[in-house]
Amino acid sequence: MGYVGNHLATLVTGVFAAILTGLWPYFTDFAPILHIVFIIAVPVTWFLTFTCWISQKSTDYMHHHVIHTEKKSLSNTHTIQTTTTSQVSLSEIKQIQYELSLELNNVKETVKLKDSEIERLNQEISNLETLVQIESLKTELANLKMLASGKKTK
Repeated sequence: MGYVGNHLATLVTGVFAAILTGLWPYFTDFAPILHIVFIIAVPVTWFLTFTCWISQKSTDYMHHHVIHTEKKSLSNTHTIQTTTTSQVSLSEIKQIQYELSLELNNVKETVKLKDSEIERLNQEISNLETLVQIESLKTELANLKMLASGKKTK
């Protein structure tokens, strides 16, 4: 975390804002355009400093960072050591294996049902395509008959 608690960006921006604020009265006497530049730059840098500070506080809060000194005092006063060992018996392993195999069989049956449903839908689609082609041929045949009858009458 460093000496400034991850607030390096805040520190650098704050120092820059303070320097600009301190230099403002001295440089505005040289050129009037510098007065306008400082009027814009000083509030912007202080706003950036505030934004960096708020964003780092938010990040610290979200990630539960502890200040460096608090972390040292906590480590000196409390030392907690936990070891957990768990052993599973052979009968428990067999029971879990049996339950998982039942679940796997259920999933396989569901997949088979879905596959048969997909196959049925594909068959319906091909039947519909065939029907559309038949209707298209009937329409084309009717158009040809109309054209043929129109040529005969002439």
